[in-house]
Amino acid sequence: MNDDLLISLSNIFEKYSCFLVGGYLRNYFINKEISFDRDIAVIEKSKELALDIAQKTNGTFIELDCENEIYRVVLPDKKNYFDVSRILNDDIKADIKRRDFTINSIFYDLNKKEFLDYSNGINDIKNKIIKTINLNNLKDDPLRMLRLYRFISTTGFSADTETENFCKNNFHLVKNCAIERINTEIIHIFEGENIANTLLIMAQDNVLEQIFPFVKEIKKIPPNSHHHLDLLHHSIETVKNIRINKPLLKIAAFYHDIGKPKTWTIEENGRHRFIGHDNLGGVLVCEELKHLNFSTKAINYISKMVKNHIYPAALVNNDDTQKAFARFVRKIGEDTPDLIELSRADRLSAQGPDISPEMVERALCHLDNLLNYYNKVINEVKNPKSLLNGREIMTLLNLKPSRKVGEIIEALIEQQLMNKVTTKKEAIEFVKNTF
Repeated sequence: MNDDLLISLSNIFEKYSCFLVGGYLRNYFINKEISFDRDIAVIEKSKELALDIAQKTNGTFIELDCENEIYRVVLPDKKNYFDVSRILNDDIKADIKRRDFTINSIFYDLNKKEFLDYSNGINDIKNKIIKTINLNNLKDDPLRMLRLYRFISTTGFSADTETENFCKNNFHLVKNCAIERINTEIIHIFEGENIANTLLIMAQDNVLEQIFPFVKEIKKIPPNSHHHLDLLHHSIETVKNIRINKPLLKIAAFYHDIGKPKTWTIEENGRHRFIGHDNLGGVLVCEELKHLNFSTKAINYISKMVKNHIYPAALVNNDDTQKAFARFVRKIGEDTPDLIELSRADRLSAQGPDISPEMVERALCHLDNLLNYYNKVINEVKNPKSLLNGREIMTLLNLKPSRKVGEIIEALIEQQLMNKVTTKKEAIEFVKNTF
């Protein structure tokens, strides 16, 4: 195995009976980019091995679970790390039998340089099948049932029928797991390249709404003149159309219409309306994400995306495009490219009978123009600086310190972003003539 980091530690491994295990090997066999985390299982001396690795690499030694002898070594680059654990009862076959899926049960002897595959995991990887080693293992740790969908998303493999049926019938046990662990799996699911198909499978298995309660409500919204899909499938299609590999943005895409069920009305002409669903959605998504243990930073980002997902498209018919663009960029800031991407994905996922190809093309062209504008003014957005400071404005207009001074500075910066004011002289003229 051609891994420079492992090779550099070979003289340490020689002192132990130790094995590389887990996701690192799974990724190796599917030719996926090797991850930064390496799991090592060792007979007896897990703490000693972890300490030796820490000393050799100048890494940081961390005790994760002293009772079960599990330790972590974080390398100085803060990206690579080793998790070192003791093999169950110092019996390799017993350790393998207690693992979740066959694709995760392969061992690689770090000294003999050979693979140990007692559960045919390599063959299942070749056949792209996710199969549990023992159904009781899923019941012993119900989170593994959620991990099934994580691996469907990240590998593109299909679940073994017996394994999937067991998860479908026992998924309610997942709620008994620590919410922190559930949150971690959710993030991993949305990191996968096959996230859209995974969400469809979870919906078919009736497990999706057990993790995301809002799904129960959006399933009730049918297709309409502006949407060729029902709301659940529109939401999943929006996730599919996100081109940026950012799990939080994909989560925002999944949630972007969470406000629609509570704002749904049907007019006399049969048109479906969802007035204010964007603002309400920005509030509702916070409640759900708090229950799922997302960080405040993540919640604020996703809420911002949901609340403003209509904003980019709403600028299409604005008469003063440059001014509208400037205000948009000032409000959204560095999240502008993500919000434009969400708006694009939403547009492509909503093409009902009243939406012509020309309307879609016009919207996409508009979003490209908005993104190009942002890229031109990105430095000013990151470091906005008014050509006139507050003291100069107060002297010019004979004002005292007040909120109005701040409003004038904001208006001046907006003019600068539109290139309508480029010098201090022009700034003075703008302030005098406008305020």
